Amino acid sequence: MRPTTLTQRLDLAARNMLPVVLTVLLLLLSLLPLKLPGLASIMPPLAMMGVFYWGVYRPDLLSGFSAFGIGVVQDLLAGLPLGVSALVLLLIHGFALARRRFFLSHAFPIVWGGFSLASAGAFFLTWLLIFFLAGRAPDPHPALIQFLLTVLIFPLLARLMGLAHQTFLKED
Repeated sequence: MRPTTLTQRLDLAARNMLPVVLTVLLLLLSLLPLKLPGLASIMPPLAMMGVFYWGVYRPDLLSGFSAFGIGVVQDLLAGLPLGVSALVLLLIHGFALARRRFFLSHAFPIVWGGFSLASAGAFFLTWLLIFFLAGRAPDPHPALIQFLLTVLIFPLLARLMGLAHQTFLKED
């Protein structure tokens, strides 16, 4: 059913922006300057979780272009070499999209496993890119803790995004 009134069209547009808006909010949440020593170095990349989730469940509403743009914003706000997060998020989105049918036909633990694999690749690629672009090898220990936290937190964030998905987005 096509929206007919301006209010209906605006409502649909706002609902369709939900994946991008939630992913940007996750990005901002992960970059909040909390007063806990050492937290910034192990804070999970929440935007990566959003890009993967929406890449599996609603890639029509969070495109590769959006993932790339969110990555550029992350690079600028986090002080990373420009393009690192953009490339990584674009690859995460591509992985989720390429295996979308497989993930949709299986239970959540398989999706979680797929995210874990994609996340491991993303962390390794990020480490390599920073090594080559910044000319220094980042300490792998915080990255390992960050990876483990990312994998452990994904089910919670996936559940929250799933609730938003079910509540606000209707499948076409």
